[in-house]
Amino acid sequence: MSDLPRKAVTRTVKLAALPLGIAGRVTWGLGKRIGGKSAEIVARELQQRTAEQLFRTLGELKGGAMKFGQALSVFESALPEEVAGPYRAALTKLQEAAPPLPTATVHQVLTDRLGPDWRDLFEEFEDKPAAAASIGQVHRAVWHDGRQVAVKVQYPGAGEALLSDLKQLGRFAGLLGPLVPGMDIKPLIKELRDRVSEELDYELEAEAQRTHADAFADDPDVIVPDVVHQGDQVLVTEWLEGTPLSEVIADGTEEERDRAGQLLARFLFSGPARTGLLHADPHPGNFRLIPGADGRMRLGVLDFGTVDRLPGGWPKPIGRSLRMTLDGDAEGVYGHLCAEGFVRESVELDPDAVLDYLKPIIEPAEAEEFTFTRPWLRGQAARIADPRSPAHQLGRQINLPPSYLLIHRVTLSTIGVLCQLGATVRLRDELDTWLPGFASAE
Repeated sequence: MSDLPRKAVTRTVKLAALPLGIAGRVTWGLGKRIGGKSAEIVARELQQRTAEQLFRTLGELKGGAMKFGQALSVFESALPEEVAGPYRAALTKLQEAAPPLPTATVHQVLTDRLGPDWRDLFEEFEDKPAAAASIGQVHRAVWHDGRQVAVKVQYPGAGEALLSDLKQLGRFAGLLGPLVPGMDIKPLIKELRDRVSEELDYELEAEAQRTHADAFADDPDVIVPDVVHQGDQVLVTEWLEGTPLSEVIADGTEEERDRAGQLLARFLFSGPARTGLLHADPHPGNFRLIPGADGRMRLGVLDFGTVDRLPGGWPKPIGRSLRMTLDGDAEGVYGHLCAEGFVRESVELDPDAVLDYLKPIIEPAEAEEFTFTRPWLRGQAARIADPRSPAHQLGRQINLPPSYLLIHRVTLSTIGVLCQLGATVRLRDELDTWLPGFASAE
């Protein structure tokens, strides 16, 4: 019955071919250098060819390969335009869809998980999936009480595929690093592996979604669909109509982009304060822009399979460090970072150099409103990635405590999406309202 494990050999061969292809292109690049092409041009060509092969391969697979592709796709904004352009469409596809499972397999899963009379639960059930992603696909249906619902069916063998793919990708993570300058790919893959069991557990996902649905039930800006039914490997929720954020990125008006960006920032920073949870999978496929009856667009939020538990809301040290940086308090922010474990005891840094490193990164929080753009993010990535730059040297000495790993990735991912949107956002308003310690460093 399981399509994913049955293709395990094929999956391994495809993933194993990636580093071989990269190695071949490095050899090709060396030949180009000897032939007279500049190092910069050769590096750009290598990056483009590697990216094209990577996303073509990931797009053919589900499981961990797909999950890694989705996580990486939100950083597309950090890539040089001449590299990002040729495969931006492939990235968008990764955010929204993967090849579906056969209908017979889906019916068998529903029979196994909901019982042989599963069709009695529905007035209608569409066999063709409305969406498909890394570990499951979604079918549109009508529940027996007449409600429009989304039926999320987990791929048989998804757990084995996730772990196998991520283990394979982890073996050559270092070779993939140049795809996103300034980002270490290995911790990203490790974190995805660590959260496999949570994402496969639809009971945990249902609990997180119910918590968010309750907290945002009367919110004028954010909609979270209610959970209708939850079973092992099957999750039924209310259907959410709207425009996927990937379509807003591709074709949205300036008004839609700005509204989507503002609401995305609001959800990111208000969610932990209101629910004690951080939605930790902020790729565009998990959001919808929904027109309201009053004419105001609202943000629909999907997929709560990955969350970070923050019972006290956002950690106050984040807000305090950000405020000290904005205030130019070099000694204060350095002392705070040391106390929180961002600088190890064995490392001694120049507080002014630390401030210089942080100031450009937090520029969006300094202005009354800030326009997130791909060139801005590319500039930040290039500054940190350049081995010759002071920012690169200092960044290598800063430690990220384990408790901040997921928060860090979610924040970076959200910034990546905001840059894809090209949204003008009043970020400081959201920080003032929702980030403890930001309004006052006391």
